[in-house]
Amino acid sequence: MDKNQYLLSLLADGAFHSGTELAHSLGVSRTCVWQHLNALTALGVTVLAVTGKGYRLEHSVELLSVEHIYAQLTEHAKQSISLLEIFLQIDSTNRYLVDLPNHDLTQGRVCLAEMQTAGKGRRGRNWVSPFGSNIYLSIIWQFNQGYASTQGLSLAVGIAVVRALHAYGVTAVGLKWPNDIFYAGKKLGGILIEIAGEAEGPCRAVIGLGLNVLLTQHEAKSITQAWTDLTHILDDKVVNRNRLVATVLTHLMMVLNEFQHTGLASFINEWSTYDCLKHQAITLLIGERSVSGMMRGINENGLVLIEHHDGRIQAFASGEVSIRLGNEVTY
Repeated sequence: MDKNQYLLSLLADGAFHSGTELAHSLGVSRTCVWQHLNALTALGVTVLAVTGKGYRLEHSVELLSVEHIYAQLTEHAKQSISLLEIFLQIDSTNRYLVDLPNHDLTQGRVCLAEMQTAGKGRRGRNWVSPFGSNIYLSIIWQFNQGYASTQGLSLAVGIAVVRALHAYGVTAVGLKWPNDIFYAGKKLGGILIEIAGEAEGPCRAVIGLGLNVLLTQHEAKSITQAWTDLTHILDDKVVNRNRLVATVLTHLMMVLNEFQHTGLASFINEWSTYDCLKHQAITLLIGERSVSGMMRGINENGLVLIEHHDGRIQAFASGEVSIRLGNEVTY
């Protein structure tokens, strides 16, 4: 653990700590303590300084911990995870795994971060990633039958997340094709999958998940769609992020192992029960093109089904679905 991370762990309780106390714990001078505090501020951590009392965080923070996460995993999940890394700050958990050299691309390698400086969603959008507030998680998974064997993977991952949220006590969660987690019509999380390798042979998927745990209005000011977070859903109850991560990973490992053997087939019926847009008027955006109709679920390959005004049902492999209310489109 580096000095910045250790200092943050000392301040994580939200209580005041004197400069002398912190210097002694870190084994550095008071000047070095000030420099490390500035480094935390640069991460987006708000540190308050009060004369005669010392330093404290604006609010307590539960830092992610490999030890605490592993302690709450099932044995099956532990066996499926080859490595679990946690970073204080990273550009993107997905990018970190995508850029690894081939010999480090082991199945079940998991990357978590307290903060992302360049987190991304679909269609190149920025994923708002403030420090110590949410879940930013990516994992590597290998497939031996080429790109076709990953068809519908984001839908299965969505099911794993819904199962995990149910286990954590959050019900009424919905899935919006192809990769969004919704609650009461607002976005709670998103999935981003990047695939590389051979079209007809071995390939690997980097599966990214962003899940809103606690977002302030200030942090979310750049978000252009309706959003929510788990703290709001749970009536301001403090969310134990280590427990939540362990729950998500446990269900992800089960789903990914099953998907590797069965593909999407064993998940289609369950996904349909979580489909939050089924039988609604929608618009599908495909590049510059748009298609409007009624949402009729998905087919056996995970393609979205849209019923046109003339009764024809057409399947689409990609695009972004939005709800059509009158002449307005909402995302």
